[in-house]
Amino acid sequence: MHLTRRAFTAATAAALAATSALASPARKPIVIAHRGASGERPEHTLMGYRLAVDQGCDFIEPDLVLTMDGVLVVRHENEISGTTDVASRREFAIRRTTKFIDGEKIEGWFAEDFTLAELKTLRARERLPDLRPGSAKFDGREAVPTFQEVIDLATAESRRVGRTIGVYPEMKHPAFLASLGLPIEARLAAALKTNGLDARDAPVFVQCFEAAPLATFKTLSKARRVQLVGAGNPAMVSAEGLKAIAQYADGVGPDWSMVLPTLDGALGPPSALVADAHAVGLLVHPWTVRAENRFLPAKLRRGTSLAEHGDAEAVFLALYAAGVDGVFSDFPGLAVAARG
Repeated sequence: MHLTRRAFTAATAAALAATSALASPARKPIVIAHRGASGERPEHTLMGYRLAVDQGCDFIEPDLVLTMDGVLVVRHENEISGTTDVASRREFAIRRTTKFIDGEKIEGWFAEDFTLAELKTLRARERLPDLRPGSAKFDGREAVPTFQEVIDLATAESRRVGRTIGVYPEMKHPAFLASLGLPIEARLAAALKTNGLDARDAPVFVQCFEAAPLATFKTLSKARRVQLVGAGNPAMVSAEGLKAIAQYADGVGPDWSMVLPTLDGALGPPSALVADAHAVGLLVHPWTVRAENRFLPAKLRRGTSLAEHGDAEAVFLALYAAGVDGVFSDFPGLAVAARG
């Protein structure tokens, strides 16, 4: 069901005001469910998003790629063998191919080589089964969702729980998709407009690692934009780099280690990133805090297995103390509990 802006606003006006307030540095930080509750359910599944809502998240995050017929669908990457059963489907064996994406040679099956109808025959599965065997138990239960289905879920869940659940879509590989004649920016802007989300105060942030698509998106939609930054690009979050980002974005999403450097296997003092970003009017939403030992500094690990959970709470608490405006996590329940 597609909702008009008036219908969406009428259903969620009070909660929207609360969510907008959460995005201010003066308010408590938002919790963004990274690909849903992806530490406990296969990522980018509707069941994972619903669990994240039950755990108290404020936003759910869908990564967006495109099908051959130009439909926005939700996958971590356009290469889909890691998150679906496509490799076991004989009818699609011929679709296996090699592509060069953002300078990297990648072999597999790609969303843009499937129609939506074909993609819907596949089933989602856990991307990290060795680390997350509990999540892998849910393999095969759901199809790949469209972006519209995620928006509809957010709207329905907002009504169910009595607070606004925002959406935080990421444009994946937009330059590559544009080279195939599948530009993603206009399609995303149109989807937001159709669903009454083309507004500065709408419960939505649009994110991307590429700067040019965000600048383009600024001309197409009033929705807020966030520049993602990897740990290997520190110049981008220097004081001067942040000033440049502020020309086309409303926030910055750095790797969390850029806010909290690790020293001798432990969390060190916060960097200047949050203060510098706030000085030029940018929100700061670092990514992605995960609970497993594999993703934590040595001194925060517990037990001997990389799959065991360490002291992720220490990371959340340190990020909140550093003044971040939000945080991405595969375990939104832990992020909410630490915030509380």
